[in-house]
Amino acid sequence: MPPAVKAGSRPPWVGLAAAVWVQVAAGSAYTFPLYSHSLKSVLGYNQRQLTMLGVANDFGENFGMIPGVVCNRFPPWLVLLIGGACSFLGFGVLWLGVSQTVSGLPFWVLWIALCIATNSSAWLGTGVLVTNMRNFPLSRGPVAGILKGYIGLSAAVYTEIYIGLLRDSSTKLLLFLTLGIPGICLAMMYFVRPCTPSLEEDSSEHGHFLFTQISSILLGLYLCATTVLDDVASPSDAVAYSLFAVMVLLLLAPLAIPLKMTLYPKKSKKIGSIGPSGSSDCLIEGNLDKSEPLLAQSSSTTNAGSIQEADDVSDVDILLAEGEGAVKKKRRPKRGEDFEFREAVIKADFWLLFLVYFLGVGSGVTVLNNLAQIGIAAGVDDTTILLCLFSFCNFAGRLAGGAVSEYFVRSKMFPRPIWMTCTQVIMIITYLLFASGLNGTLYASTALLGICYGVQFSVMVPTASELFGLKHFGLIYNFMLLGNPLGALLFSAGLAGYLYDVEAAKQNSGFHDALSNSCLGPNCFRITFLALAGVCSLGTLLSIILTVRLKPVYQMLYAGGSFRQPRSLNH
Repeated sequence: MPPAVKAGSRPPWVGLAAAVWVQVAAGSAYTFPLYSHSLKSVLGYNQRQLTMLGVANDFGENFGMIPGVVCNRFPPWLVLLIGGACSFLGFGVLWLGVSQTVSGLPFWVLWIALCIATNSSAWLGTGVLVTNMRNFPLSRGPVAGILKGYIGLSAAVYTEIYIGLLRDSSTKLLLFLTLGIPGICLAMMYFVRPCTPSLEEDSSEHGHFLFTQISSILLGLYLCATTVLDDVASPSDAVAYSLFAVMVLLLLAPLAIPLKMTLYPKKSKKIGSIGPSGSSDCLIEGNLDKSEPLLAQSSSTTNAGSIQEADDVSDVDILLAEGEGAVKKKRRPKRGEDFEFREAVIKADFWLLFLVYFLGVGSGVTVLNNLAQIGIAAGVDDTTILLCLFSFCNFAGRLAGGAVSEYFVRSKMFPRPIWMTCTQVIMIITYLLFASGLNGTLYASTALLGICYGVQFSVMVPTASELFGLKHFGLIYNFMLLGNPLGALLFSAGLAGYLYDVEAAKQNSGFHDALSNSCLGPNCFRITFLALAGVCSLGTLLSIILTVRLKPVYQMLYAGGSFRQPRSLNH
């Protein structure tokens, strides 16, 4: 047996710091607006074809059912390796097409290539999120907020690279994605490892999460400032590389936590005989044939007697298996316990959460996919500022959604979905502002939408884990994510793209030049925005129903002011 690693020790925090880089790399799907104009101009696609590629972008990013299954059976490094390979293959084909290295590639080839390319996001995101949620099971809100926040911030990171280093070159950006993402995966996959979590509250953990959140906020503000600087001043290459170096240092900030633990180790307290239930042992690769890499064997086979026996079990299932006696018969799990996927999908709360998430992010991703065209229609010359603004606010929403929901669920036992309700109400107002076309409202509407869009992600993640457990969280979480591409298919390609092309045809009847596919003015997306306001109205109603249904569940889970699982055995 390898030496045990005590509670609060370095490995989980090293893994979280590495996960930050992986999550930033996993945001490659957010770069679609940066190179979509090249797909339109170089390959001659119309807006509807472009929105169909946007659907491929979202479908690939969110189709994580296979990664969800794989992460329960294989170690995280393999999940990251597959994600890097998808990025290399998919973005490589897109680069060949846009650079005209290979001419005449059919539309369906590029559609499939884009699916594969952005599917790397599903592999990378699932690998690091599932691993870290299990490594920090008592801090699910902050972990979800931080990791989802960094992937939201990735659009600004890529925008800074695109403007500052690559000088607005779509071809160079696609080549960077082809080679850079696999490189990050190879560099980080050793550090993202599953560890047996500590089951005791750690006073220093809150400070560590707060430091990570503050460093991410500083990074976001820095990226906004540098993006504006790049757009306004066009700095020299030396200045651009210096700005990039500072960004890298800010991305390295979470490593300060394990570094501090190394230089100033915490003195352990000897209180009798403490079992490994309070440890943070990393699961060892040599034992992978004996247990699942991200989750140790079911605790029901090892703790069917007493709480003392349960204390000797060092796996994450102990959260759901504080047994009080022998198991007499199998029974269906209750909300808060570990669900099999097939058990979760027959629950009304599962589908209510899915629908609320689908309506919220499905409408938001419609705006994101068409953000460049929305800006052009409103008379904005450079839409990269809009993308940066949406990215930062998306990040802020994800970070705040995790932190705020965690605070209120612990202090007031508020069900997390109440924040999905509040933000969808704001989204209704935002879509009406977009539809009005009032001068001066574009940037404010984009910022509000980015915040609300981000909250949907960081609230859905811990809610799903709290209702249906962590054992099959990867699969359940990735099924929820299907709401994103489904919304893109229905609302972006089926609605926004069609209405845009109809209006463009009206405005450009009789013209047959390259500009004949463009549309200007508020009428280009007005009906789309009104429809999206109606979609979020339905989402608000369903989220209210879900919140009311879950109120007693959260009162049970957080009755003591911190996360507490029901006293029942796994099955």
